[in-house]
Amino acid sequence: MARVLHQTAPMPDDAPRPEPVLPPAFSDLPPNRLMGPGHAAGDFLRAPEWEVVEEREGFLRISAAIPDHVLNPKGELFGGFTPTYVDLVSLFTVRAGGERLSPSSSRGWLTTLNMRIDYYEPVTAGTIELVGERVHQRGLTSLVTARFHQHRTLAVHALTTLRAVPDPLSGAG
Repeated sequence: MARVLHQTAPMPDDAPRPEPVLPPAFSDLPPNRLMGPGHAAGDFLRAPEWEVVEEREGFLRISAAIPDHVLNPKGELFGGFTPTYVDLVSLFTVRAGGERLSPSSSRGWLTTLNMRIDYYEPVTAGTIELVGERVHQRGLTSLVTARFHQHRTLAVHALTTLRAVPDPLSGAG
């Protein structure tokens, strides 16, 4: 027998909606930063230290130092962490441009539907260039390519499909 542990009544259509508020990790950022401290995956990869080198709508170029704690015993990026880098770059690329820095933007949520990663050479310690580019968008779905360059050589290429999930409290979607 199923039990209902908690049930919330739906909000009436005419109820006032709360203003969208960015979480602290995404509030009051300088334009050359993607996030501040307070996001678990971002903090682990030291994303608050990443520098946005170039940004326009649907495009990001980032300089990121690889922290020692994500390296394997050979001094290479452990392959299992690569998808986390790809996911963060892809998510931020979808919103790159004016929307990313707008505190009034009703962001909703982005969910990753699919990710394909090709590894061409090991990513080693040091600083890498991460490039994200939205190559297609239709409705709520975006296709993003992410590339890792080290020493001007392509080391990783990924293709990610993401879908926007509108915030039900925003009144959008």
